[in-house]
Amino acid sequence: MSTIAEIELPAKEFALRTALERTSNAEFDVVRVAAHDSDHVMPYLWVSADDMDALDSALREDRSVEELTLIEDLDDERLYRMHWVDQIHVVIHILVEEQATILNLHGKDDRWRLRILFPDRDSLSATYDFCQDTGLSIDVRNIYEISDTRHGLYGLTEEQHETLMMALEGGYYDVPRESTADDLADNLSISHQAVSERLRRGHRSLVKNALAVSPNDGRD
Repeated sequence: MSTIAEIELPAKEFALRTALERTSNAEFDVVRVAAHDSDHVMPYLWVSADDMDALDSALREDRSVEELTLIEDLDDERLYRMHWVDQIHVVIHILVEEQATILNLHGKDDRWRLRILFPDRDSLSATYDFCQDTGLSIDVRNIYEISDTRHGLYGLTEEQHETLMMALEGGYYDVPRESTADDLADNLSISHQAVSERLRRGHRSLVKNALAVSPNDGRD
């Protein structure tokens, strides 16, 4: 069964170390990454910082970066395509050796957080062993299995998925609303408080796992 894992690595042991260290409030959000061979990977990533020009200079001087290309400039953030050629052994291992998929990759302050879809639990274990053997300080923050339905991909429990789908189909999200939390509670035979908690936690999981990933995410 496929497994999703959230892991963290110190910034000093990963790509873009220099850019993170040299730029105030630098933040990297990788939207796509592919490994073309065993020597480099090509990510597309959004970047932001207090001084965008200083960040651009730091990226161009970072030894882990080659072939830096600015794709989009939105003033307060920029989209780049680049080649990573240094401190990327774990990414190569994940993508090439384990045939896994990196769903999210986020760098900020002194950490990188990766959210990875592994083919099975053994692939995750092999990646953990690889990091241990190569001296990488891997921290596995969360692990969960993908269920037979798609909701597991977004970190939803079966109860949260059931409640969200019932809310959608019952018009809870329509404007104006066609059903209320009390209606959901009656249909599910649970309390109003339980419905509110399922919706809140379900919404949080969807936003966190479908839209964003941050090293400072809290946990309920």
